[in-house]
Amino acid sequence: MDETPSFLRPFVLTPPARPHERVANLDWYVPDGDGPHPAVLLVHGGPLPPDLNVGPRDWPVYRGYGCLLADLGVLAVAVEHRMRVADGPQGPATDCATAALDVAAAVDRLRADPRVDGERIALWFFSGGGLLSTDWLRERPSWLRAVALTYPLLAPLPAWGVDPRFAPGAALGGPGGAVPPLLLTRVGRERAELAEAVAVFLDGAADADVRVEVIDVPGGQHGFDMLDHTDESRRAVERAADWVSQRLAP
Repeated sequence: MDETPSFLRPFVLTPPARPHERVANLDWYVPDGDGPHPAVLLVHGGPLPPDLNVGPRDWPVYRGYGCLLADLGVLAVAVEHRMRVADGPQGPATDCATAALDVAAAVDRLRADPRVDGERIALWFFSGGGLLSTDWLRERPSWLRAVALTYPLLAPLPAWGVDPRFAPGAALGGPGGAVPPLLLTRVGRERAELAEAVAVFLDGAADADVRVEVIDVPGGQHGFDMLDHTDESRRAVERAADWVSQRLAP
């Protein structure tokens, strides 16, 4: 029996390895050449269990994405945020608010770094981290060139006790500037409740006249980029990374 936890399984691609810099809750993957570089913030999923002994920045999948993007000439930063489950007055509650603050602080540090072109930033959300895209889809800063969502959770699940304001679909139809280009990677073997939320999100985007580019992985499961080592998975990850890097071109 394979006892390796799913999150410690290898990334589906093997980009050239490169060292990364760890500063506080950020890991930096810096491309070769002179900057300033366009940059991507990688936002992991959650909520994370309290007894987790290997944080997301040390998972092969996020190290893989960091190396892959840096190889494409994009500076990548993996943030470790505090989306945890805590006991609240009405039962367990998922702390998206603290995690959202962690992501916002990471964005500020990323944009302020002299190696980064602060006007060419993308945010890439995975799994439960998809909820944390809400504020950015609502605020739509001019420097945000793209938002990518990979097997995302796009609506609060009742059992999670999430603040209902974390609803990415509801943010699409609000006032403000244009929604940044959106990419959604969707897996065919998704959990029913997540698949339903994705369908509702896409319907809402269509109603709001917001274009979402979709990469379908029909045979993929949630976490396909570490669980399904197939050509289909590899093509999907490559397409997503290329899409992000192209949106950050000058």
